[in-house]
Amino acid sequence: MTDIVEAADSVSADAVGGLAVRPQPLGAFGLPLGYLLIPAGADTEAARAELVAGRLPQTWPQRLTAHRHAMAGDRDAALAALDGSDPVTCYNRFVLDPDSADPDSVRATLGEFGVLVDVVLFALGRTDTVPETGGADGELAAVVLAAQASAALDRQDPGLAVQLLDRATELAAPVGAPFAGVLQGAAAGICRDAGDPSAVQRFDRALKLLSDADALKVARAELHLAVAGMLHEQAAERPELLASTVPHYHSALQLIQREDAPLLWASGHADLATAYLTMPMVEASGQLRLGIAAQSLRQALTVFTREQHPQRWASVQLNLANSLVYSPSKHRQDNLVEAVEIYEALLDARDRDCDPLGRARVLANQGNVLAHLGMFDQAKAKLYEARFLFEEHGDTDSVRAVRGILDEVARETALARSEDPQ
Repeated sequence: MTDIVEAADSVSADAVGGLAVRPQPLGAFGLPLGYLLIPAGADTEAARAELVAGRLPQTWPQRLTAHRHAMAGDRDAALAALDGSDPVTCYNRFVLDPDSADPDSVRATLGEFGVLVDVVLFALGRTDTVPETGGADGELAAVVLAAQASAALDRQDPGLAVQLLDRATELAAPVGAPFAGVLQGAAAGICRDAGDPSAVQRFDRALKLLSDADALKVARAELHLAVAGMLHEQAAERPELLASTVPHYHSALQLIQREDAPLLWASGHADLATAYLTMPMVEASGQLRLGIAAQSLRQALTVFTREQHPQRWASVQLNLANSLVYSPSKHRQDNLVEAVEIYEALLDARDRDCDPLGRARVLANQGNVLAHLGMFDQAKAKLYEARFLFEEHGDTDSVRAVRGILDEVARETALARSEDPQ
């Protein structure tokens, strides 16, 4: 009997307690890596610690080949690397291919990690049953609470979702700061959308929790841009906030390159330029900002093409043309000519019926630049059309502005004629 009991205890330890070492790097990385377990063992321990800290291992051990492929987005290669029959391997295969095994059978072998099966099923839409924490703690409980928060959002209960994410953050922080940062960032996003002023503090805390997570640079950049965007919106009523957006835009662009996240990178450049263009020109450095803005807008246009992103392309092009008009440069004439060409391309994209006021603003800007170039006849044609559209849609302020430019063109034309000996 003694030998049988000892043997049974040994099997229990292998099947439950010896599966994987806590904490696990759950939740911080995107799917599917964020749900995969790291098997216990001396060969995987260093990699587990690095992943928990939000960093990728310098060398992936052989037993984590599937994890390496999952990180690279190669699901088929990851599945091919999972050829064992132990509980952790079976669970990881289940994460990548939920049809590969019976969920109850997988759960039964996982001990305290069994709750992850319910989380995976819920996250993948295989069940509407929201997982319960039960006796889970640490990062396991935090993963469950995150799933519950998702369900709360689906029920249009953002307040409860934030409470759940806050609880999850507190549970995850002592064992995995990056995961806690991701959770707090999600809570911050909900608060931002709800107009909750605590969003700024939540974003700041999320960024601090993620500060050492070198493998999560895209997530960190997203948070910086989220904070900047929120402050940028608030600056419409509180202009003093505009300057505080710039460090966040710069931080985001220092974290990522174009190849890391093209749309995010381009958005960062476009929004940074918008902030610079919106700032009041109260000192000499303001002129320098216009030059930097133009550079950022050109960068953004390498991603925001007319064919693939027509609205963003048009917005960025308009800002670029405006910046060229006012930027100090030894090549001012060339800048003005380029601005006229950009405005012309925008007119081709802005239909008079679909966006008459947008077209009118472009015409007014183009007419103004043509006047500066001394091309008065072309300038008047553009300005007359702009005035007509503004009048048609009741924009009296813009009508007055265009009339002012036309009066100036008339004076310049008369002066030029008086000085012409012919």
